[in-house]
Amino acid sequence: MRWHELKAELLSIGSCRITGLDAAGYIERSSAGPGAGGPGSLFFSSEGRRVRLSVAADSPIEILHEGEGNAILRFGLTEVIGLLEKPALHCPRQAYITVTGRCIFSCKYCPVPLNHGRAKSPDEIADMIESVADRIDALSLTSGVLDSVEGEESRVIEVLRRIGSQTVPIGVSIYPGPKTPEKLFSEGVLEVKFNLEAATPALFQEMCPGLSWDEILRSLDQSVALFGEGRVFSNVILGLGETDEEMDACIRLLTERGVIPVIRPLTPAAHLSSFSRPVPSRLLKISTMHAHALKDSGLDTRKARTMCTLCTGCDIVPGRDYK
Repeated sequence: MRWHELKAELLSIGSCRITGLDAAGYIERSSAGPGAGGPGSLFFSSEGRRVRLSVAADSPIEILHEGEGNAILRFGLTEVIGLLEKPALHCPRQAYITVTGRCIFSCKYCPVPLNHGRAKSPDEIADMIESVADRIDALSLTSGVLDSVEGEESRVIEVLRRIGSQTVPIGVSIYPGPKTPEKLFSEGVLEVKFNLEAATPALFQEMCPGLSWDEILRSLDQSVALFGEGRVFSNVILGLGETDEEMDACIRLLTERGVIPVIRPLTPAAHLSSFSRPVPSRLLKISTMHAHALKDSGLDTRKARTMCTLCTGCDIVPGRDYK
């Protein structure tokens, strides 16, 4: 079984149980996104390719830790020798930091509004980056919305000014206001990610009441003009109720603009806890559509230098997980 085919099987389950020696030092806990507030997750890699799985005692996927990060992944008749990777902050080789761990919006798939997180100070974030400076190749910032979109934009700008110029590239993913792309570009950010989240405007309105699909699309267009093609990204969740045809159309809507889509399999959580993860066959079908759209638009995921497309843990990434 090729890696991306195995990864589709793994992502459709989304969890693993840990056996063998203590692996506590390899487990990370998220404060943002669908995994926020959960039991933690770990990163397994083999031959430079990576998958992130949450920890669950009843998972059919076993990861046997043999010590010092050496591990064997077992699933059915498949056995893969690899490594557990220690996260720097949130993921391996990156300081991927959530500025504000709470949100005034209530997107149905997201548990962050239920977690009552807090906003980190610029000094606190600077200290966090310093603590892992020798273990990172990228710095990425994301955030909920503490009080307003404009307020969160200002908070992230304040963080960027506090940390100053860095020796590694910086990526930022927040909900954008009208001038967010311009402001982030002026602060030296290399890449941005503004998330459409859903494959259609109607589905977005259902899932993210109070937010605007069209405003995000405008921000993506502004960003490509500033940062360049292939330096702008957008999450689109697979499994919210869209058809394959709608997902394909959304992928091409983005790639034809110079935006690299991040196709994120749904993690059932919050108001969508009764939903199911996408099955492996659908993950592979959509990944093929994704690969064709990227090729047709001349976009290369291997050039990404920050955020999710660099990490690849949560998604099948054409160009990185398979050629």
